[in-house]
Amino acid sequence: MADTPWLGDTCSLVDAFRSGERSPVEELEATIGAIERSDLNAFTFLDTERALDAARTADVSLPFGGVPIGVKELSPVQGWPMTECSLAFENETATYTSLHIDRLTDAGAVLVGQCNASEFGGLNVSVNLLHGVTHNPWERGKSAGGSSGGSASAVAGGLVTIATGGDGGGSIRIPGGFSGLVGMKGTAGRIPRGPSPRSTP
Repeated sequence: MADTPWLGDTCSLVDAFRSGERSPVEELEATIGAIERSDLNAFTFLDTERALDAARTADVSLPFGGVPIGVKELSPVQGWPMTECSLAFENETATYTSLHIDRLTDAGAVLVGQCNASEFGGLNVSVNLLHGVTHNPWERGKSAGGSSGGSASAVAGGLVTIATGGDGGGSIRIPGGFSGLVGMKGTAGRIPRGPSPRSTP
């Protein structure tokens, strides 16, 4: 039984699943434990039961088979909170899942939960009145950047090996730079952008 999440990259984690060195359930349980113990405030919501169901049935032959993934809170997942990190939508629930998230689960990803961001993705720091401040894993009290700062903090802090983000003006690249990660903005049109949240200002 692993005490901590995998500290290598996602590709090596998939290799570990395929070789039997580690199982998706073992990795997920270590991931959930680490998130619950963490003081980074990288995650704002965990879907433990659904994630465990996905890990138990994971097909490790798929590209992301069994890999726990954090989802930026601004990306809808059906049944999850859809707050956009705003008190204005504190009680909203997503009624659909973004296409890029569906593609990740089709490729075997295990959705762990939501990562903090700035309200509506409007700032380059991940702080909001609903969830508070996400800390930089290299130094508490320093910014993790934004708006995908929760995702960057989760990866750099060793909670997950990969997390989603969105980038219109640096929202992946800035947190990546703040946290010592590669934050990649995909080529325009390569990753689907819709359906879009209805409340984006």
